[in-house]
Amino acid sequence: MAMHQPDWEARSPWTTNKGISEVRISPPKSIVSGTIRVPGSKSLTNRALLIAALAEGKSQLNGILKSDDSYWCIQALIKLGVSVDIDGETAYVDGCGGNWPNSSGELYMGAAGTVARFLPAALAIGRGKWTIKGSKRLSERPLAPLISALSAQGASFNYLEAEHRLPYELDVAGLKGGIVKLPGSMSSQFISGVLLAAPYTQAPLIIQIEGEIVQRDYVQLTLDMMSAFGITPQVSEDGQSIKVPSGTYQAQTLQLEPDVSTCCYFWALAALTSGCVRIDGIDARKTSQPDIEMLDVLERMGCMVQRGENFVEVQGTQQLKGGFTLSMKKWSDQTLTIAALAPFTDGPITLTDAAHIRHHECDRIAAICSELSKLGIRVEEHQDGLTIYPGEPLPVLVDSHDDHRMAMALSLIGLRVENIRITDPGCVSKTCPGFFEQLSTLGVEVIY
Repeated sequence: MAMHQPDWEARSPWTTNKGISEVRISPPKSIVSGTIRVPGSKSLTNRALLIAALAEGKSQLNGILKSDDSYWCIQALIKLGVSVDIDGETAYVDGCGGNWPNSSGELYMGAAGTVARFLPAALAIGRGKWTIKGSKRLSERPLAPLISALSAQGASFNYLEAEHRLPYELDVAGLKGGIVKLPGSMSSQFISGVLLAAPYTQAPLIIQIEGEIVQRDYVQLTLDMMSAFGITPQVSEDGQSIKVPSGTYQAQTLQLEPDVSTCCYFWALAALTSGCVRIDGIDARKTSQPDIEMLDVLERMGCMVQRGENFVEVQGTQQLKGGFTLSMKKWSDQTLTIAALAPFTDGPITLTDAAHIRHHECDRIAAICSELSKLGIRVEEHQDGLTIYPGEPLPVLVDSHDDHRMAMALSLIGLRVENIRITDPGCVSKTCPGFFEQLSTLGVEVIY
């Protein structure tokens, strides 16, 4: 079966291991025991960058994620005329107060779904005409709900290839405000995209959400970040209506949390190796990042978890427990991680409520089922998830599908099986450029 080809145009100068065709992972030679720090949250980084760009004054964002997705976000802001200076993991953003200095040009999104969903509404608050492009895979991902909402608000879209897809020309002259209706079932990013721009609409904006919201916690991350910059939306009791007051974000100095989604791979490492991994910079009791739920599942599997004020430590176990069903609706990014843990448990695990991840960097449900099958693991694919049975994975070459989460999840198989080979390791740079290097520092054998 042919392997998926990397989407090289989606990569940025912050990509690591670019051009390396595969990586080989083998189990650590000794018990894993270590303390690490994980890069900043992608979700928080791109929200903070965009709001800081819209704010009045100069913001200092500490602990940003330097990855492909954040690189393309920063480059788009620079093309819009916003000054963004990067010093290590700190970004200094000189906000435009809601008036973009430049009013025309071409913006490239790479493979950054958050940027493609967040930026159009922010552009539409001003006046101008922009050509917006993205990578091959990003151009295949759905945008229709966002485009429909912005069109009803006065934005004009001219599609250059396929309707409701990138690339397109965006012609804008401000957003009217009033009531905007958005579906909740496909992606919370559509809701967040409109929310981020809402303070600058011509009249106060009310978002009415139709149906249940997948990954509602990410909408809350957006609301929390807006409040940190001085704009506090009002949310109805049932959470289906959000009213945003008119106003202007004010510059802030913020410390961003590490990316909990990335932390989960390293906590899973401890779980699989009977090792101990501590990650500093996280307060599990205070974070709003939904993937923190992984800690409860690891405890259910038999691991010991210590939640400190500024750290989380996971101690693995000799035999992981299975035999249960999990809803992944709120934290679907970890569907692949649990699927990689499941073959090493003592009973089948069924993952449900994750149909929307078929529209991510790849069809993640089909992709993980395909790769687990190559590994000799029995797996059943469902419309909204999968069931994975315990087994003995084979040492084979598996396909990352040019998807950072596929690559990182499949690497976990190599913690228990010699010579697991994964195509295109550079794809992890979308969210964690140093992933394989950090595996190596914890004693995992990583060979390019």
